[in-house]
Amino acid sequence: MRLNLKFLGLLLFIFAGTLSIYAQKPDQNLTVNGIVLDQNKKPLAGVNISVQEAKSKSTNTGADGAFNISCTTSDAIVFQLTGYSTLIKPAAELKGATIVLERTLLYAGDQDNVYIPFGVRKKRQVSATISSIDGDQLPQLPSSSLNTVLSGRVSGLYIYQNGSQQPGYDVSSFMIRGRSSYNNNQEPLVLVDGVARAFEAMDPNEIESISVLKDAASLSWYGMYGANGIIYVKTKRGSATQTRVTVDAQNGWQTPMQITKPLDSYTFANLYNEAQVNSGTTPTYSDATLAAYRDPSSNQYLYPNNNFVDRFTKDITPVQRYIGTVSGGNAFIKYYTMISYLNQAGFYQGAENPLYDANTNFKRYNLRTNLDLHVNKSLDVSLDVGGRITNLRFPRVGTSSILSAIYSTPANAFPVLNEDGTYGGTSNFQANNPLAMLQAGGVSTDVGRNMLATINVRQKLNSLVEGLSLNALYSYDVRGLFRHGFTQSFEVYQRNDNGSYSRFGNATVANYSANEFRENFRNNELWIGFDYDKSFGDHSFNFSNRFTRGVATTFLALDEKREGISNRLTYGFKQRYFVDLIGSYYGSENFKPGKRYGFFPAFSAGWIVSDENFMKSAAFLNYLKLRGSYGLMGSDALGLSRRFSFNSTWNRGGTGYNFGTGFNGANGSTERTLGNENLTWEKVKKASLGFDSQFFKNAISLSADYFYENRSDLLTGSLLPNILGQSLVNVNEGEGEYRGLEADINFNKKIGNLNLNIFGNYTYTKSKIVSINESAGLPEYQKRKGRAISSVIQGNSYVNSFLKSEGIFQTQAEIDNAPVQRFSRTVKPGDIRYKDINGDNVIDNLDFSVTDYNFVPKAFFGFGANASFKNFDISFLFQGTEGRTISIKDLVNAGNNNTGYVNQFSVNRWTPETATTAEYPRLAIGDRDNNTQNSDFWLRSGDYLRLKNAEFGYTLPSSLTSKVKLSTCRFFISGLNLLTFDKLKGLDIDPELPEAGYSSYPYMRIYSMGLNVKF
Repeated sequence: MRLNLKFLGLLLFIFAGTLSIYAQKPDQNLTVNGIVLDQNKKPLAGVNISVQEAKSKSTNTGADGAFNISCTTSDAIVFQLTGYSTLIKPAAELKGATIVLERTLLYAGDQDNVYIPFGVRKKRQVSATISSIDGDQLPQLPSSSLNTVLSGRVSGLYIYQNGSQQPGYDVSSFMIRGRSSYNNNQEPLVLVDGVARAFEAMDPNEIESISVLKDAASLSWYGMYGANGIIYVKTKRGSATQTRVTVDAQNGWQTPMQITKPLDSYTFANLYNEAQVNSGTTPTYSDATLAAYRDPSSNQYLYPNNNFVDRFTKDITPVQRYIGTVSGGNAFIKYYTMISYLNQAGFYQGAENPLYDANTNFKRYNLRTNLDLHVNKSLDVSLDVGGRITNLRFPRVGTSSILSAIYSTPANAFPVLNEDGTYGGTSNFQANNPLAMLQAGGVSTDVGRNMLATINVRQKLNSLVEGLSLNALYSYDVRGLFRHGFTQSFEVYQRNDNGSYSRFGNATVANYSANEFRENFRNNELWIGFDYDKSFGDHSFNFSNRFTRGVATTFLALDEKREGISNRLTYGFKQRYFVDLIGSYYGSENFKPGKRYGFFPAFSAGWIVSDENFMKSAAFLNYLKLRGSYGLMGSDALGLSRRFSFNSTWNRGGTGYNFGTGFNGANGSTERTLGNENLTWEKVKKASLGFDSQFFKNAISLSADYFYENRSDLLTGSLLPNILGQSLVNVNEGEGEYRGLEADINFNKKIGNLNLNIFGNYTYTKSKIVSINESAGLPEYQKRKGRAISSVIQGNSYVNSFLKSEGIFQTQAEIDNAPVQRFSRTVKPGDIRYKDINGDNVIDNLDFSVTDYNFVPKAFFGFGANASFKNFDISFLFQGTEGRTISIKDLVNAGNNNTGYVNQFSVNRWTPETATTAEYPRLAIGDRDNNTQNSDFWLRSGDYLRLKNAEFGYTLPSSLTSKVKLSTCRFFISGLNLLTFDKLKGLDIDPELPEAGYSSYPYMRIYSMGLNVKF
């Protein structure tokens, strides 16, 4: 079964034809009439009935509930009564109509919608664990990633930066609740309007709401694809009752939060000499040279003293964001259209030449149009088209190379420019001149094009069964990326002792680079099935069924396919008791045919205790709902070493044999790691028990959950004997679990002209490895079984085994009396001392211990407030973590033999004079392995509390805006990453992303001023 553009085009043609016939009928005047009843079929008096956006065209029902109003065929009629849900109906369908209004209960009002996969429920009805945030609550910040504004706002959702923060990248990862797998970080599934799509590059003005789905009842709909949790994004849609035009403009600036502070030439040379002496070699720099470095009048071509960070980076860079939206509609069409522009500059300077500017720059254009078409009484069609155009410019030598040159090149390595104007360099630093890299190293621009299209059709089948409908959704997403720019290479010159110059490299003139197609991706999803929604007295039923098929196509790779069937039944009784039954049947091509499909059931139940008679005496309690869920899901994201690992395969071109009299071997084939025909998905059992409540006239709301997850069939190493001389792909014999608590609290109060909202959330988790295959004979302290699922990020590795440090050796006598340390040829005073864990009086690999140090915090939280007083408003959010560990080993030991591993942290190294105050071991160029082992000496607390964002605004009085035909006009200032409190004791790094500003693009603080106008 395969759908393509031809099918999509046919659908569009059919519906366009239908609409064109319908649209040919001009608006006609008509009078509609009917009766309005409540759910008990009794007439409702005093119901306000109005024509969309025409309050003058309104009437009220009488005692008999009857109404009569004049309008046109394209109008929408709005029915409103305090205590009842608002209802909107097309005028053309109301002649002699009977309208039933539903009484509004707590958490069942017009603003209480919760979006779930292919459905919508009122908060009151939801018995699953879902946390939501409205798009209007997201701060309006000129940032290239939405991840930065979502941190700390939703319980159970942990967002952490784990890569380059260069504009256009802003690499972040998500985790929902915790980790029960030791094979991956359990990234959740991200859905935009029900389709798997990334959302971090969306503009905040596209978003209606973001929901985080956490438990089995909300996730098992997706079978083996939703076990890690789901972030469900709902985009904005138009309204038939309100036409609105908005314009937003923001201008601001960015500044690095932390950035390396390079050593001056004298300090570097002095420390380099010290490292050489400690390593038993002759110092490079003489006393005269050291004196020249200290003398500012010295010849800077012979004794350069560069500060590459100051010279080639900016303290402040600009950022801009502009947005325009138009929304509205009538009885037959609703629309929401948005266009936005973001321009985020890079922080390099000195990157310009007559042909190009190599400074990093990111531009993004977001476009979206959502159309809802009411074709006739039984047919509704939605057509959504979103798009993004991105342009990311950066030095062609690469971000990591240019940052390494700026951050790590010693101040005295070479003059940036020689006396004759040529680029400076040396044999050891042939390609490290930042000026040459920026001005003559070329430039690249990655141009991205994304189109996201969805058609959603709902055909009511009331003529067959009242409340039954046929639904189909088809998505067509394409993404392309190509690179263009200028290629150029440079040469550097080193001044010799006799005054001549040695050249390194070959300079070329700038030339256009050939276009490189870097990415070509297409994703299609089809969802088709039935919905049944019906109420019978006190009973309500909502049933959904979908068959799905998804195909993802990447250039030069086999298609990735998935399919399944999902079912969900919600039953409600008296709007007080709710039960959900969910069952899905899904398959994955990651497993052998015949073993690809599984059944994933779940259930949840909710009870609104506060509606019971025995709770009426608790006057302080306005609302209390108990809820719980349990279910089974799967995950096919096993972290396999290769695709289709159930097959045994061969590599061609391996080492062959010599045949005949020749000496050249004929290419042969080599067998790869043996496949595992019994591979299967991770089995995930989730349980959750919680409550939602409101107190003191709904001023305080509190929700809390206890949750547990067990994940079995985790991949782990095979313990089978290698009797065939070949290893086996991992086997499904592992097991892990986590459990924890989460809570949300909210306080709302209106005190005169002051509107105050205070909120907070907290999540705590604890994990454990239940089963894992480990080598035979391991001592207990090196076994992972029974320990937390934990690791520390160190460079590109995850480390969970460390030596226990016992400070720094101060004297040779201490070394002589201590266990023998065998990681270096020699151990001297100033080296790290390690604990003898196994008591054999030798420090070696048997003294590494598995620990619970973890980059995933034990707890994460957020709290803040929103307040408005008359025309002023203010908001802020703090976000933080507890029980998190980071490593500084790679930062303190950054460098190579050319730099002597000397950097800004080397100032605090051990020397005989600083023995009692030194933070780090002695310097050395060679034989350094003792001090670079993975040990707790290099671990620090990653706990922090951050003022993530704050905003202050002023709205002009309506008496002024009405004179210029404006609905509202608001000015505001905002900031991101404003303050950070940590436990690093003066260590000048970011606790969330330690390498930012030291080995990668810096983490940015953003300030902006903005204007929001609504017409």
